[in-house]
Amino acid sequence: MYIWQYLYSTYLRYWLKWLIRQATGTCELQRICSGYGPGAARTLNTEYSLKSSKSKLLRSAVESSEEHFGKHVEQIMKEKNIKTQTLFKESLHTSLLQITGYKSLYGTVEEVRKEVFSPENPQHEDMLIKLWELLMPSVTLESRVTKQWGDIGFQGDDPKTDFRGMGVLGLTNLLFFSENYTQEARQVLSHANHPKLGYSYAIVGINLTEMAYSLLKSGALKAHFYNTVPGAPDLRHFHQLYCYLAFEFDKFWRVEEPESIMLFNQYREKFHDVILSRLEDPQVSLTLSTPS
Repeated sequence: MYIWQYLYSTYLRYWLKWLIRQATGTCELQRICSGYGPGAARTLNTEYSLKSSKSKLLRSAVESSEEHFGKHVEQIMKEKNIKTQTLFKESLHTSLLQITGYKSLYGTVEEVRKEVFSPENPQHEDMLIKLWELLMPSVTLESRVTKQWGDIGFQGDDPKTDFRGMGVLGLTNLLFFSENYTQEARQVLSHANHPKLGYSYAIVGINLTEMAYSLLKSGALKAHFYNTVPGAPDLRHFHQLYCYLAFEFDKFWRVEEPESIMLFNQYREKFHDVILSRLEDPQVSLTLSTPS
C-alpha cells in the first residue's frame, strides 16, 4: 500500500496529470475549480494539488497571507498558462482563504489553550461567575470558593484546578455554549444531574474541549469548516463546533445508558469514533441549529 502511494505521488501522478492536460487542455487546478462547487471537496482537492505540486510557487501559495492571494493567483495562472477566468480566480482565492484560515484558527485556539486560568485576572473571574449565573439563574453563589461548583460539574470547591489541561479555552467553550445556546445548555446540565445517568457537566465539557482541540490539530475538522465557513474560520466557529459536541454527547450518553460514570473514558472513545465517522463524509457539517 505504501509502495503504491510512493510510486503514485512520485512518478505516476505527474504523468497522469500531463496526459489529462493534453487531452482536455486544462490543468488540474482548472479541473478542480470547475468540477466542484464551493465546499470541502473543492478546497481539499485544491490543497492536495498545491501541496503535491513540483512547482515551488504553487506549494508556497498555501503558506501565503490573504493580502498576497491576488498576486499568487495571478502568478499561478501565468505559470499554468491559464487565460483570464473570473470563476477560476474566485474559486482559487476562496480555497486559499479557507486553507490558510484553518491553519490560522489552530494558532488562535492554541494561544487561548495556553492561557492559564488565574483568579487574579478579573476577566477570567467574570467569565466564571457569568457561567454560574447563566446555568443557575435562580441560585446565588454563596462564595467564590464553595462546594456549590459541584452543582454544575466541577470537581472541587475551586474550578481553577479543572482548567489546567485546556486553560482558558475550556472556560471559554463552556461560557459560549451557555451564552449562545442557553436553553440547550441548561437542558444538558439537567440531564448531567440525573441521579442514575448523570455525569460531571463541566468536567465533561472540558474533556470535549480537548476532543475538539485534538480534532482541529490533526486536520480532521477541515471538511467541516470548508463546508460550513465560506471564508476563513475563526474562533467563534470553533466554539460553535464545541456546542455541537456538547449537545451531541449528551444525547449519545443518554442513548447508551452507561452503567457507571467510571466507564466514561470507554464511552468517550466510542463517541470520538462516532464523530470521526461523521467527519469522513465529504458533505459533513457538524452544526447545532440556532434556537428560534
